[in-house]
Amino acid sequence: MKSSASRPLLTIESTSDEPFYRQIYHRVRASINQELLKPGDRLPSARQLAKELGLARGTIESAYALLSAEGYIQSQGQAGTRIAANVQPQPENKTQPQRAPTKAFGMHTPAILPLQMGLPAMDAFPRKIWARLGARYLRAMQPNDMKYPAQFGLPALRDAIAAYLHMARGIACTGAQVFITSGYRSTLQLIAHTLLKADDAVWVEDPGFPLTRQLLNNAQLRQVAVPVDAEGIQVHSGITLAKNARAAVVTPAHQSPLCVSLSLSRRLALLEWATQKKSWIIEDDYDGEYRYVSRPLPALKSLDTAGRVLYCGTFSKVLFPGIRLAYLVVPENEVQRFEQASLGFLEGMGEMNQAIVSAFMQEGHFSRHIHRMRKLYAERREHAAAGLNKILSQHLHIDPQPGGMHLVLRLHNGLNDVEIAARMRANGLYVHAISNWSSHASTERGLLVSFTNIESQAQAEKIGQKILGLL
Repeated sequence: MKSSASRPLLTIESTSDEPFYRQIYHRVRASINQELLKPGDRLPSARQLAKELGLARGTIESAYALLSAEGYIQSQGQAGTRIAANVQPQPENKTQPQRAPTKAFGMHTPAILPLQMGLPAMDAFPRKIWARLGARYLRAMQPNDMKYPAQFGLPALRDAIAAYLHMARGIACTGAQVFITSGYRSTLQLIAHTLLKADDAVWVEDPGFPLTRQLLNNAQLRQVAVPVDAEGIQVHSGITLAKNARAAVVTPAHQSPLCVSLSLSRRLALLEWATQKKSWIIEDDYDGEYRYVSRPLPALKSLDTAGRVLYCGTFSKVLFPGIRLAYLVVPENEVQRFEQASLGFLEGMGEMNQAIVSAFMQEGHFSRHIHRMRKLYAERREHAAAGLNKILSQHLHIDPQPGGMHLVLRLHNGLNDVEIAARMRANGLYVHAISNWSSHASTERGLLVSFTNIESQAQAEKIGQKILGLL
């Protein structure tokens, strides 16, 4: 790369609050917009740039992954990483609409946007009950409640989660096996910190959740992209690609993003592989409660007799993401190991929210809320699918799926999902292109849209008309 073009990449502010990978991302994007970098220009390899900047290689790979997801750069194998051939400079000015965030692992926006994934139905949350429980906690607060929080999570909440999982997800565990974290990011980092080491091979679903790939990159783990089909992750392909992998990250209930469920035969094959190889299965059950064609499937963890599955749950989808509470269930034999690792890794989460969630669960509000939301989401999914299909049926079809909190829109006539998603985001519709959820070139194409905050078919039709104008 030309020295004049590379100069913006070489200045990293160590005192800035902005993460290093975001600084690199912004510098490359700014260089493109200022036409210092042009289509076809080659970027340094992640290894080379990491050495030049004195950063971890995973940091550079995270920046490149974000740039690739947004269509700014393309990996061309031995030809290196280059600026995308069709990228257009976009000088910033006050008259241009600002693009909404596009990366799947950065869900924060100033306001709730139409079709935004990762958000439950905010209008249906029982705020009065929540406020009453919060007020009760504050009135009863004693000096002991203001001490440093419990390291592994509030015991009452850990016990409440264990009881709920036994009843609703078929998982037999105790509160001691439950570790409270601040979200999926923290959960996966704790697992990697405790069980894995740099350069370990890890299976990831392809396509799959971009945040998983970023976190594994940051941990300097070697990812093995394993294809997904109508039965979920192809276990036989994973064994062929890396039979001695140390772990596999999977979404068995509703595969992220395709929403297919992992078949029983594949579940058993995955467990057999992990048992034989003494590898770990990381089960991300982000929305397993929401299945509409039958009762929710038991968790993969419920079939685990050898203690190889680590179960990741979250309150972001069933309550609200602002609560920043998630949890990890570890095998009984690994509790002490995780306790020791957590002492030097996790900070105790604030106990007020934990206490409110604990009361919310113990008094039955949690189960009733999930039951209500399952019914509501079934209705809203039907409204969204009918409204979008009425307007857009000539341009796309909607995948049938058993559950989840989003729809998969398959585009017709060779339409480019990345380009369409970018236009939609620029016009205030927060969607994702399936192509951006794959770690390499994939035949999967389509748009991912949430239906949880679409209240009527008329609203869906109005959104469909807006999409139609952007195709």
